[in-house]
Amino acid sequence: MNDTTRDPDLSTLLARAGADPETLARLHTRLEDAAGRDGLLDVAYTVVDSPVGRLLLASTEQGLVRVAFDNQDHDKVLDTLATTLSPRVLRAPGRLDDVARELDQYFTGARRTFDLPLDLSLSRGFRQLVQRHLPEIAYGRTLSYAEVARLVGNPKAVRAVGTACATNPLPVVVPCHRVLRSDGTLGGYAGGPTAKSVLLDLEAAARHHGG
Repeated sequence: MNDTTRDPDLSTLLARAGADPETLARLHTRLEDAAGRDGLLDVAYTVVDSPVGRLLLASTEQGLVRVAFDNQDHDKVLDTLATTLSPRVLRAPGRLDDVARELDQYFTGARRTFDLPLDLSLSRGFRQLVQRHLPEIAYGRTLSYAEVARLVGNPKAVRAVGTACATNPLPVVVPCHRVLRSDGTLGGYAGGPTAKSVLLDLEAAARHHGG
């Protein structure tokens, strides 16, 4: 899984100075190292390719805090992170190597659960409660919104479960794609219905071949 992010600010500055790509990469690495060493990096991010399109990954010291699909506008997501968490946001792919590796394993069918520290601070209250329970839905299985409402102990909160899934800040890793309507149709998904189908088909195929 490759980091596909470009840093427009550095690119622009170094292009003006006639810097080559290797120099750009080297200087960016030095910037990352210095920011981390001096405690000036609160939110690290990168963008990777995946079978469901480019994914923005962002983490804090506590863990992975945001996964965003391309259709969610990565620039807008970064602006929101800067507003809600900290303005000290920097592209730092090395901080997200473990996340990129586990996602790569997941998309190849080699991984069924994620073993990553998560930072759920972008959610509160009932939404966070639902999101904490979503990983209990087994790989390759699905539940309805009503079943998830019962799972979290509030069977009448079906609509609120839908909202919690729709606002999940960590899609794919926190598997809200495994929640469907009661009639078996997909329901909404932040990455769009095609992305949701890709994830469900991937898991179904892996279960079929791996048991």
